[in-house]
Amino acid sequence: MTNNTALHKRVADAPSDNWVYRFLPPSLWPYAQLARWDRPIGWQLLMWPCFWSAAMAANADVAPDGGFSLEMKLFHLFLFFIGAVAMRGAGCTYNDLVDHDIDSEVARTRSRPLPSGRVSRLKAKVFLVLQALVGLVVLLQFNAFTIALGFASLLVVAVYPFAKRFTDWPQFFLGLAFSWGALMGWAALYGSLGWPAFWLYCAAVAWTIGYDTIYAHQDKEDDALVGVRSTARLFAEHTKLWLILLYGLALIFFIFAFATAHAGILAYLGLLVAAILFAWQILVLDIDNPDQCLRLFKLNSRVGAVIFVGIAASVASYG
Repeated sequence: MTNNTALHKRVADAPSDNWVYRFLPPSLWPYAQLARWDRPIGWQLLMWPCFWSAAMAANADVAPDGGFSLEMKLFHLFLFFIGAVAMRGAGCTYNDLVDHDIDSEVARTRSRPLPSGRVSRLKAKVFLVLQALVGLVVLLQFNAFTIALGFASLLVVAVYPFAKRFTDWPQFFLGLAFSWGALMGWAALYGSLGWPAFWLYCAAVAWTIGYDTIYAHQDKEDDALVGVRSTARLFAEHTKLWLILLYGLALIFFIFAFATAHAGILAYLGLLVAAILFAWQILVLDIDNPDQCLRLFKLNSRVGAVIFVGIAASVASYG
């Protein structure tokens, strides 16, 4: 395959050295691109709230009496990882089907498989079903309450791709969908919800609106031309002030979640590191620099990781 042919089969905003392009045959690249396997940041951001919730539930379990095995807790983390990859891929495929026409008009997205014509809508729909089936198999490993909770999330997921057409706050709907794992991890262990899970969900929603606003600044000019609405366009030059509010709310809700779950000091130390990363994003952000916006957006996977490590270390400290 010539370099020009290879480049034609890639998408504009994906790293060229991703494993997809080194290990998968070119015939599968369009499907990997539909699922965003070449951009792992998405499934990571979907996974972290699941991991936080599972670790926080384990923390609440360990602090009083104990009762759930380590093997079960680790198995839940494995399931959440597989589920995040599968459902993020299914969600992106669904989003691309809904946004087919819009993606054709935006420079960053017109090289994607559907607008570029490398995958038909029928094949994309079949691929969507296959990914959803993997997600279903994962979901069925949990208790009945968690299964019902998982199905309830589909209502928010179904609405999100249309939100940019009727509200300036599509990032809020993304937050509702991407933060659902903050409820799932707790429910998977206890078969119910509690205040820690509720506060964690609120924290994740505020965090998601913040980082996706940064991401949306990449497309604000094209979005204005095609009539797509976003918090990036809404906040405009006041974005930093809004990020202070959103990330500040996220930190407050995290503290409420940790306090009600009886988290140890190490969880709060992880949150302190996250707060520093939040402050750094706000301090250096240049909303007119698309490359920097993408880098700062990706930094939020590290935010998710340090919060999880803090909670997990808090659990381990009880042992």
